Amino acid sequence: MATGLSTEWTLPVLRVDVDGEWWDDDVQITHPGVVANLRDNLQRDAGGYFILTRVRIPVEVADAPFVITRIERRGDTLHAWLNDGAEQDVDPATLRIGPGEVPYGAVKDGAFEARLSRAAAFQLLALAHYDERSGRGALHLGGREYALTRPE
Repeated sequence: MATGLSTEWTLPVLRVDVDGEWWDDDVQITHPGVVANLRDNLQRDAGGYFILTRVRIPVEVADAPFVITRIERRGDTLHAWLNDGAEQDVDPATLRIGPGEVPYGAVKDGAFEARLSRAAAFQLLALAHYDERSGRGALHLGGREYALTRPE
C-alpha cells in the first residue's frame, strides 16, 4: 500500500554567513540549543568544514566560522568573547589583518580562525601602537611586539 510519502533523506544545506550566523538552506537557525550543537560539532579537515553524524554533512563557511565580538587586554594577554558565548585568551601571534583590513585570530585552541567584529576590531586597534612614518601597527604584550600587518 503506497502512502505517497518519500523515504529518501537528503543532506541539509548548512552554511555559516560572514556574521557567524548558521543557516539551513535559506532558513536561519535560531534555536540556541541547535546552534550550540552545530558550533560544538563543527570540524575541519583538508576537505573543508563539516559536521559528522552518521554521515558527513558539509558546512559552507562564507568567511570564518566564529566571530570575536569583544576583545580586551588582561595583563599580558588578550581576552576575547566569541559569538558562541565562549570566553578565551587569544594568542596575539595568530592575529592578522585580512582582505578589507578585517582582523582575524585563531580560537578554540587554534582549531579555527575567527573574524573580529567591527566593535572588536576597534577595541584591538585601540590597544595597538601605530607608527605614522612606517605605516606599521603593533601590539605590545608581555615584553613582545606583535606586528599587525595589512594585506599586500
